[in-house]
Amino acid sequence: MVNKRQARLRRARRTRMKMRELGMQRLTVHRTPRHMYAQVIAADGGRVLVEASTLDGSLRGGATGNVKAAAKVGALIAERAQRAGVERVAFDRSGYKFHGRVKALAEAARAGGLEF
Repeated sequence: MVNKRQARLRRARRTRMKMRELGMQRLTVHRTPRHMYAQVIAADGGRVLVEASTLDGSLRGGATGNVKAAAKVGALIAERAQRAGVERVAFDRSGYKFHGRVKALAEAARAGGLEF
């Protein structure tokens, strides 16, 4: 019997293989009940180009596990990616539904200038 975590990771693995075939840099999202994490990973998957999370000092002020915090992380990752010269990425939602905090992060990243 497959549990929720295994099903999510299976979905994530399937999308990551497609991104690897395309050879694109990917914006990866990880969520926990308290925090949101985002990374832009190189096309070869070997190194992290930029990262942002609710653990950053500038985002630790208020609540860190809600939609507003996720939107702030999305804006921050877009800003850092622009400075690093990254403009186009593939959005890797890590098997999570495109809803709530994941959607807020993606929309803020798009508004910040990332294309995906």
